[in-house]
Amino acid sequence: MKTAIVYATTTGNTEQLANAAKETAGTDAYFSTADVADSAEVLSADLILLGSPAMGAEQLEDSMEAFFSSIEGQLSGKKVVLFGSYDWGGGQFIDDWAERVSAAGAEVTGCVKAQLAPDENALSEIKSLIK
Repeated sequence: MKTAIVYATTTGNTEQLANAAKETAGTDAYFSTADVADSAEVLSADLILLGSPAMGAEQLEDSMEAFFSSIEGQLSGKKVVLFGSYDWGGGQFIDDWAERVSAAGAEVTGCVKAQLAPDENALSEIKSLIK
C-alpha cells in the first residue's frame, strides 16, 4: 500500500506525529512538508495522511491550507487520515477539516488530535491508523 504523509508544523508538535506515522509507513512512504509537497505523489497514494497545527481561531496552518485547497477537489474516493496539534479550543479544527475532506468525497479513516506535544497515546494512535 502506498502511503503519503504531508504535514505543516510551527513548534514541532505536529512533526512528531508525522514522524511517528513515517516510522510505521516505512521508507517507501512519500513524506513531505506542505510547503513543498508534490500533489501528484500525494494523490497517487492509497492512504493519505495530512497534518497541521491549529492556528488563530482554529484554522489550518497557512501552507497546509494552501496545499489542501490545491488537492481538495481531487480527493474523491481517497482514504485520508488527519492529525494535528492545538493549544486551546479543543482541536475543533480537525473536526472541521474532516468535514471538508468528507464533503470532497474522501473517506476519513481516522483523526488524531494532540494538545501541544503528543503523548504516547496520540503517537500510538497515529501508528495504528496506517494499515
